[in-house]
Amino acid sequence: MADLDDGLLRLGLHDLHTELGGKMVPFAGYDMPVQYPDGVLKEHLHTRAAAGLFDVSHMGQVILRPKGSMDDLKRAFEALMPVDVLGLAEGRQRYGLFTNDQGGILDDLMFTNRGDHLYVVVNAACKAADIAHMTSGMPGVLVEPVTDRALLALQGPGAEAALEALLPGVAAMRFMDHRVIGDIWVSRSGYTGEDGFEISVPDAQAEAFARKHLAQPGVAPIGLGARDSLRLEAGLCLYGHDIDTTTSPVEANLTWALQKARRAGGDREGGYPGATRILRELADGPERHRVGLRPEGRAPMREGVELFAQDGTPVGRVTSGGFGPSVNAPIAMGYVARAHAAIGTQLMGEVRGKRLPVTVTELPFQPTTYKR
Repeated sequence: MADLDDGLLRLGLHDLHTELGGKMVPFAGYDMPVQYPDGVLKEHLHTRAAAGLFDVSHMGQVILRPKGSMDDLKRAFEALMPVDVLGLAEGRQRYGLFTNDQGGILDDLMFTNRGDHLYVVVNAACKAADIAHMTSGMPGVLVEPVTDRALLALQGPGAEAALEALLPGVAAMRFMDHRVIGDIWVSRSGYTGEDGFEISVPDAQAEAFARKHLAQPGVAPIGLGARDSLRLEAGLCLYGHDIDTTTSPVEANLTWALQKARRAGGDREGGYPGATRILRELADGPERHRVGLRPEGRAPMREGVELFAQDGTPVGRVTSGGFGPSVNAPIAMGYVARAHAAIGTQLMGEVRGKRLPVTVTELPFQPTTYKR
């Protein structure tokens, strides 16, 4: 990656994005394609119907190697978050959350057990802080940032056939499986709610690899705009918006990511930053919840919209919102007080000085299609 004149980092595939007509915008310190000539709506629907190729090379890739045993590494990593690391089998990936001493979320991430080391993918905006956090928090571990590889996401019902044509054998993988195929690293995962893969490729091979995908029928380049609307329909959090250092995993409705071993009565209860708050909220419930929201009419309720009970009492705010192309309606997520978080609760959202009806609804808005 190289610096641009405006201080932004340039992706290794920058020239390919511009060749394809990508509209480049600043995002997390990088010059990123927000959309291509087809536009966000068509890119979104194409991913749901066929296959979309996303450049997510701005994300942080990190290798964790033990100075001692692999179990020592797993224990050290597990001490940073309320997630079961020791129980993760080789060749499997898991969603994780770094927490602070107050039980807030420092970042969400993916990590993989690769036998003699762990492979971690973190958010771009948190990359430097996460690397520092892991380095200081795990003195018995070698923390190695990966700086010579691109990261691509191939998502949608056509993803399996498209990748199988280039990497035979990946069709046998299941959701959250991980394989190393030569010098290419493949996980069956993504952040759209669709079946798909994330693929780490050496920089020197990335452009040719991307072009081979795009030459296949049904594969199209997809930008940040559709990536955001796809993850919103899937009810997935965006760090810095739906989750941050003030939100706990329990408030964020991410309790599915906290395995029994780390909960009260589990084999390794607590022992991570913020455990007192998180265990208390697991037992008693949090004061607020992240919920799905369906505004009435066609007007979107975007991040920052204040939410009110029917009697005018302030009860929360929207953290992500926009139009859902697959559901053909405005959708949003946000935090509301516990008393108003039940499915079906009628609230009001203030949009340009007017309070409009919005209903608490189940997540996700669009059913997921992961290959279990």
